[in-house]
Amino acid sequence: MSFDLVLFGGTGDLAWRKLMPALFQAFRHGSLPEGGRIIGVARDDLSDDAYRQLIQSRFEAVEGSKRPNPEEFKAFASLLHFLRVDLSKPEDYKRLADMLAARNADTVVMYLATAPGLFTQAVEQFAVAGLNGPHVRLVLEKPLGHDLASNREINAAVRKVLTEQQVFRIDHYLGKPSVQNLFAMRFGNALFEPIWRREYIANIQITIAEDLGVEKRGAFYDQTGALRDMVQNHALQLLCAIGMEPPINAHADAIRDEKLKVLRALEPWTAETIGLHAIRGQYAAGTSYGKRVPGYRDEPGVDPESRTETFVALRTEIANWRWAGVPFYIRTGKRLASRDARIEVNFKPTPHAIYSTPTNAINKLVINLQPRDGLELHMLAQAQNGRQRNGNRRNGPQLAPVQLDLDFDKRFGAERVGAYERLLLDVIDGRLNLFVRSDEQEEAWRWVEPLIETWEADGEPRPYAAGTWGPSAASAMIARDGYAWGEEQ
Repeated sequence: MSFDLVLFGGTGDLAWRKLMPALFQAFRHGSLPEGGRIIGVARDDLSDDAYRQLIQSRFEAVEGSKRPNPEEFKAFASLLHFLRVDLSKPEDYKRLADMLAARNADTVVMYLATAPGLFTQAVEQFAVAGLNGPHVRLVLEKPLGHDLASNREINAAVRKVLTEQQVFRIDHYLGKPSVQNLFAMRFGNALFEPIWRREYIANIQITIAEDLGVEKRGAFYDQTGALRDMVQNHALQLLCAIGMEPPINAHADAIRDEKLKVLRALEPWTAETIGLHAIRGQYAAGTSYGKRVPGYRDEPGVDPESRTETFVALRTEIANWRWAGVPFYIRTGKRLASRDARIEVNFKPTPHAIYSTPTNAINKLVINLQPRDGLELHMLAQAQNGRQRNGNRRNGPQLAPVQLDLDFDKRFGAERVGAYERLLLDVIDGRLNLFVRSDEQEEAWRWVEPLIETWEADGEPRPYAAGTWGPSAASAMIARDGYAWGEEQ
């Protein structure tokens, strides 16, 4: 199968940090279909050779074994081409259309790795230039809009020129191996499904923590914030994967139908619940890994009086029979104590205790997403009988925490398919399972919109020192239910 992958924003940060390394790994693994061509598109005035040299220089920053050697890059570079395109000029779309028509590949992938404000203009020009045939697939990067209205505007513009089956709204968390194994664990095994419900689960915690600040993205981030950047997409997609009912099959729409039901069942926000169950924060200067780092408002590109949140903690519930009464906690932020993304499923204690157990010892399942991928099952096991200082044995059997640990890197090898590699291959093959449908996305925006409106009209976010786990109010929020975040247990 021949394909052309047109990468709009081909000289940008996302292209060289994520997309080109992922495409190279697919090429190295032999999974990239033969007969392919990768066309970088941007306003830069570059020849094919100059573009190849630019990408090769960017690969110097790629870690260790994932960096191509000269022979590997020479072979990969034969796929790379460049076309100067200004998205504001209709004639440039015509030049691109002529370039693609001359080869007439079986599949054309248009990847918009650009600012979301350009999406509507670009897809309208696709139609004018005839770049919306049935063999075309469109990939849209987040954030898809700034609020519900802008998201609907983009989706409406896309629907005018392409069918829903041609649109791939990407959320790279859905491509992570641990998220794939979450689906496999739930729907490919009989072990957990009988207890995956309110009768056995006390609470579920979703944490996406970053130890870095905004780096060079200050101007972008200051217009976005943690709620739009992480909660509306990544965190809610993880919540859907945890909370959804088993789909009738593994087809894309069957899976996305069940995710949509979860989003529609989320408890709506009120003024009272926002005050109690929604915490926003902003990092101040502090110490991260022994190094003094600036506060958010001192970062380049950030308004010195910015009220943009860099931390969000939320409590919500899914109002259906499976999950009624089970709190779901979402937490994400920058400049936190460590880089750590995980889902913790905390189970209820046994109904009648016949053993002596350590304080705060619980059964829980931890799905690790980064920096390592794997599953941890925390249990209690019979401890060796010890003796007290007076020589007498303790009264009754003693239990001690034990942990079953499945590290996917060790079990399946470090060369597993990465998130963007998997997703790019799925786009080329036309598999929609790991991509977000427009109604899902709109429902997620609808749920977070009351938070956006309240916080934009409200006062200051709560400050927290860089290198900590965020404002103390986040711990107080979960403590009101009698629970604690994973690192505090």
